[in-house]
Amino acid sequence: MTDIIIIAAVVAVIGLATLYIIKEKKKGKKCIGCPDGGCCGCALKNKGGNCSGKDNNEG
Repeated sequence: MTDIIIIAAVVAVIGLATLYIIKEKKKGKKCIGCPDGGCCGCALKNKGGNCSGKDNNEG
């Protein structure tokens, strides 16, 4: 019985994490849970800018 409860809890956590990722991807987020607040290489490459909000081509 204990094994079933533990397995159900693990499945619930994985399921909720998957639903969160799907929801955030539908919103258009590139880096889900990124500790850099969107200033990482992935976000900068896609936006063509930098963390200061200026474009790389600006002087």
